[in-house]
This record gives sequence, structure tokens and C-alpha cells, in this order.
Amino acid sequence: MTAAADTNGAATSVSPVRLARIRQNRKLIRWWLYGVCLLILAMVVVGGATRLTESGLSITEWKPIHGVIPPLSEAEWEDELEKYRQIPEYQLINKGMSLEEFKFIFWWEWAHRLLGRFIGIAFFVPMLGFWVAGRIEPWLKPRLLIGLALGGLQGFVGWWMVASGLVERVDVSQYRLAVHLTLALFIFAYLFWIARRLAPLPEADPDERGRLAGLGGLFLGLVFLQMFLGGLVAGLNAGLTFNTWPLMDGRIIPQGLFIMQPVWLNFFENVMTVQFQHRMTAYLLVLIGVALAYGTFRVSGRAELRRAGAHVGGFVLLQAVLGILTLVWMVPLPVALLHQGFAVIVLAAAIDYLAILKGPFPIRG
Repeated sequence: MTAAADTNGAATSVSPVRLARIRQNRKLIRWWLYGVCLLILAMVVVGGATRLTESGLSITEWKPIHGVIPPLSEAEWEDELEKYRQIPEYQLINKGMSLEEFKFIFWWEWAHRLLGRFIGIAFFVPMLGFWVAGRIEPWLKPRLLIGLALGGLQGFVGWWMVASGLVERVDVSQYRLAVHLTLALFIFAYLFWIARRLAPLPEADPDERGRLAGLGGLFLGLVFLQMFLGGLVAGLNAGLTFNTWPLMDGRIIPQGLFIMQPVWLNFFENVMTVQFQHRMTAYLLVLIGVALAYGTFRVSGRAELRRAGAHVGGFVLLQAVLGILTLVWMVPLPVALLHQGFAVIVLAAAIDYLAILKGPFPIRG
């Protein structure tokens, strides 16, 4: 018999044959979840392209099943364009748009929605297969069902976001866009956390965890905050304004940050304030990320944790550079998408770091 740790850290006996089977099952499930996380990363990038090309309102209906099939005839294309002509974005911004121009924005939104559906299938079908084959440990089953429910919720939130731009606005609500993006990233983090802790990581060191987990958790929390703020920036097109660095409107702290009343509205609807808080949070993230990397090298001699700490510090610095280039170059599509996609890599680094601190999920008898 082989000793393994239960949920309380006590020893429990697991036969070598069962242990080998559990490890093999974990390997399969882990790589499946890595694949789903990679698809979510692609979804974030495609969603960013959909936003930057102003394509998100080109499909005005939510058809989860029938919507997989794009227009197949000229008449169907004309019908889709006619639906688009009824919304404010067309009437106030794109009036007179040709069918070819409409097809360009339609295909971006269609690809975004199709990828979302594909992610749902890529999660549900393998999960069902693993479940039927008895490869999922009992404690893991509810966690995977939560992941499935979060995916369904994300589909609803996506339509809730689109619906905000179909009646009275020429764009989607920045609040709903930020929620949609943040939820996607939460799903990524949730699944990546499970996947990393299914890996054969070294057992946790209580001293390392006690000294480093707080700073690592703070970094992760700030990453989520920054991503939400980035959603507000995207929703307000704030990146197209104040395109200088390090000064903003000629100052380190610009005037006009709190011109709206009530004051709290500035943090969500004042373009200057929204960009400013995104900048300030970026500086704080760089500071905390570099401090975490430095502290890790001082506290730990473990190669795995040092690698993870170096990733956190290095990736957040690179992400800051990408953010600055996106700003001063006035949001060119390739750089902006790289900036948005690399934010997910920074998130993955934060999750990886905390997973190594925590150690693998215990094998239960």
C-alpha cells in the first residue's frame, strides 16, 4: 500500500494500482482543462477583435442553436443587414453601410459566438466521457459542474451585454462589457487552478505559504481588478484618448478626474478617470509583481516556485510595456490584441504561483 494525504493532511492507504490509475486520470483531465483554457484565451482575443472592429452589434438576435448557421444566400444576407439597420449603431454611425462592409463585421461577431459554442462542447463532451468512464474522482465532479454552469452563465451575460446596445445606445454598456470580460477570465482562472493542482506538484511548504501567499493573493486580486478596469477602458474607448506617457493631459495627475456628480460616477463613466485608474493600477501591479518575484527568491530555494515567481515579475513588466505601446500608438489592432491576450498569461502566472504554494490536490483513498 502507498501512503497519500487526505483532505486533512492525514495519511491514508492507496494501493499502487489505484494510485497509478488516479494519476493517469488526473493527467488526462489536466490536459483537457489546459485545452479548454487555451480556447478561452483565444476567445478573449477574438472578443477583443470584435470590440475593436466595432462588430459586436452586427448580429441582433440570440439564437444559441440556429445561430450556428450563417447566412447562406444573398437574400439571407440582406435580411441580416436589414435587422442591423433597425438599431441605433447603424442609424447614427454606419448609415449607408454596404453589404460587403456589413459582412466584415458580421463574420467577426459570428466567429466570436461560434467559438463560445465550441468551448461549451469542448468542455461538456469530454467531461461526460470522463464521467461515464469513471475517470473523475468524486470530489472533482461538483467542481466541474460549477465550471459548466459558469460557462452557461457566460453565454447569458454575453447576450445581456449585446442587448444593451440594441435599443438606445450606439455601443454596448461598459459595465456589462467589463462584467462579461471579467467573468470569462474568472472561468479561465477557475479551470486553470484545478488543472494546475491536478499536476504532480511538490508538496506545499507551510513556511513558504505563510510568508508568500498573502502577497501572491494580493497580486491575483489586483489582476482581476485591472482586467475589470480594462473592460471599462474598452467600453468607453478610453484608450483612444490621452495618448501620451508617462504624462496624461500634460500632467502626472491630470485635472478633471472628478468633474461628474455624484463623484463615484467618474470611476465608471469619466473617460479620463477610467484611463487614469487603469494606469495607476498597472503601476501598482508592477510593484507588487516585482516584489513577489524578489521575495520568492529570498524565501524559497525551490526551482518550481522560483520559476513561477520569475514568471509573475517578468510577465507583468512585459504586459505594462504592451499597455504603454497600445496607448501611445493609439490602439493598433495587433498590439491591442496582444495586450489583451497577454493579460490572460499574467493571470495564468498568478494562478500557477499560488497553485505551487498550495500544492497538489490530495489523493483520497
